[in-house]
Amino acid sequence: MSISELVILLIIASVSGSVGARLVGSSKLGCLGSIALGFIGSCIGQLIARKYNLPVIFSIPLGDQSFPVIWAVLGSAIFVAVLSILGLRRQ
Repeated sequence: MSISELVILLIIASVSGSVGARLVGSSKLGCLGSIALGFIGSCIGQLIARKYNLPVIFSIPLGDQSFPVIWAVLGSAIFVAVLSILGLRRQ
């Protein structure tokens, strides 16, 4: 993976994490928090999609891999919702 692909991947993860957090109502993550949330959401979303045999709706190819944007957004929203329910949300 080249540097430009890595930068694009970080931008896509940041946007995915930010959108997922805003769907649930959280807004104060910051750039690094959004990137981390995008990657965590991608993992959660892909696990759910594989478990229920759901198709990849929208993914962005980066080199020899792809980033599932829709599943990252949904996984991020689920992750933030679970954290909010558990009371681990920042005030």
